[in-house]
Amino acid sequence: MNINKVLWKKFLPVGTALMLAFTMLFGLGGKQVFPGNSAKAEVLHYTAAANLNIRTGPSTSYRKLGTVKKGTLLNIKGTKSNGWYKLTYGGKTGYASGKYIKSTSAGKDNAIHVAAKPDSISVLVNKNNKLPDTYTPKDLVYTSIPFIFKEKTEKRKMRKEASLALSKLFAGAKKQHVNLLGVSAYRSHSTQVGLFNYYVKKDGSEKARTYSALPGTSEHETGLAIDVTGGNGKCAAQDCFGNTKEAKWLGTHAAGYGFIIRYPKGKQAITGYKYEPWHLRYTGKAAAKYISGHHITLEEYNVNTVSK
Repeated sequence: MNINKVLWKKFLPVGTALMLAFTMLFGLGGKQVFPGNSAKAEVLHYTAAANLNIRTGPSTSYRKLGTVKKGTLLNIKGTKSNGWYKLTYGGKTGYASGKYIKSTSAGKDNAIHVAAKPDSISVLVNKNNKLPDTYTPKDLVYTSIPFIFKEKTEKRKMRKEASLALSKLFAGAKKQHVNLLGVSAYRSHSTQVGLFNYYVKKDGSEKARTYSALPGTSEHETGLAIDVTGGNGKCAAQDCFGNTKEAKWLGTHAAGYGFIIRYPKGKQAITGYKYEPWHLRYTGKAAAKYISGHHITLEEYNVNTVSK
């Protein structure tokens, strides 16, 4: 799929274009609103305000299914008139008292927005822009590249267009004596929920949010992102990968295959994440070359261009 973009500067005076770009990046009061992402809805997250008992029915007289730790993200399905919430727990329907459930949003100044076009190759997913909870890419396929593991899991999947481009990237690297391995590609929403809650259980909610993406805000859920490492499997998703010949090759050649280094060095204030030379995001060749050539991020690209 080609991403047709029109630069604002072709149509607007420089001052006006800059003003609009600033408004779209920071919004009014700090909101981020991007082309193709639409401020469709402000998202509420429900978490356990204390260690929370999950029961088979909406009162303490029902049998206990289990207990979740304070800060755990809850998959709420509805409410009862007596103040109990219906939710999903361990694949089963359960209930928990609303007295111990906290609902939060990013607030007016930093609202999380739901992507209006989640299937777009240029979709922006970050801490302020998320995918719909029910979203699953329709064209997921198993990639043909080697991974650091042998199991056939969802982590090997990507969207078809991205998978084909990734195969060419790996082949191109191999021709130049650079061997790569996949670490983790697609991650379903339910997997991200489980992963985030695992980190909450391990380190607590506050710390978990500093290094793990809230469900819906992880690029891995798009089917367009993959973490890679060198052929020896060392430094997988670790800072030391940045000093390898594989990382340097990707920094120079990834854009030619339609991929960007999603979280480049020195751009944490914009992307929300530190430098991750192993995290590749497929955007298509035109966008990737523009982003790489201008040393910008996907956030800045979305601000400076509009979808045709």
